[in-house]
Amino acid sequence: RRLAHSINEQPGGLIHHHYHLPLSLPPNILPPKVQTLSSPSMASHLPQLLALLAISITFFSAAVDATFMQNVDITGGKPVIRNGGNVVDLKLDQFSASGFQSKQEFLFSRIDMQIKLPAGNSAGTVTTFYMSSQGNTHDEIDLEFLGNETGQPYVLHTNIYAQGKGNKEMQFYLWFDPTASYHTYSILWNPRHIVFYVDRRPIRVFPNQQAVGIPFPSRQPMRVYASIWNADDWATQGGRVKTNWANAPFTASYTNFRVTPCPSSAKSPLCGPQPPAPVSTSASGRQSAPLVDPWTRRMMRLLQQKFMIYNYCADAKRFPQGLPLECFTRI
Repeated sequence: RRLAHSINEQPGGLIHHHYHLPLSLPPNILPPKVQTLSSPSMASHLPQLLALLAISITFFSAAVDATFMQNVDITGGKPVIRNGGNVVDLKLDQFSASGFQSKQEFLFSRIDMQIKLPAGNSAGTVTTFYMSSQGNTHDEIDLEFLGNETGQPYVLHTNIYAQGKGNKEMQFYLWFDPTASYHTYSILWNPRHIVFYVDRRPIRVFPNQQAVGIPFPSRQPMRVYASIWNADDWATQGGRVKTNWANAPFTASYTNFRVTPCPSSAKSPLCGPQPPAPVSTSASGRQSAPLVDPWTRRMMRLLQQKFMIYNYCADAKRFPQGLPLECFTRI
């Protein structure tokens, strides 16, 4: 059975996206305690992580802020705008969700957003940051944060739609408390690939392989969207844990919204380093050159090894006719 996707209307006029969790994540199993960079199991990797992170901090330090009130429209609910228009608090209660969207559309860009997620018992809530075009054949690049019970970790849900088709979900635990302070979440979308970053560290890469018949978002400009909404029928442990409205309003804070154009001619380091060479890929997984630079590959593999909890490419039961072609690409 494929994952269900629909667009629904929340009270307050907010359009949001609805995903059911993969069937391979049993709803009756609580997630294990999240490892941190200081935990014993991570100690052997700490020198490598610190070296890679030092590179990432200098590599991505040139982004330019954009003021929310100048660049976004409120799409629903009763958000609080503060700090001179540079912070937006999206709020969820039993009567309405809330959200915003960018005034402009973008074709190939890097989008950065700092977000602080709802603290405490956030079960049933979904906080989002994503890009999307419109229509039945829309493109979309998703970051969704699935709330959980107090003491249990958020799940970061990622997905990509190309020409109206998605089903490319990967999910992660975070290696920090995303409710204690702001953290930076980024989408790099250029003609070569899509890269998801958490605090400037790549967690996922989806390369452009249209040449071998794999759809890739490349022609439709997209707006940036953010929202918080109730999804307690599926979001937390498969819907077993419902939203506790005694904890409302749930508040997700957004700041430092940044947009960097990344066309094929872009030279900005924010648009990512150039890959070693063009690649060719077949269903057997053979390819002529790496799809990403060595730093991105090393960091992504390390973080996926430690924190990825679901990969659609490892869910053979979900694809009885065979895994999608992109699953045979070795990044």
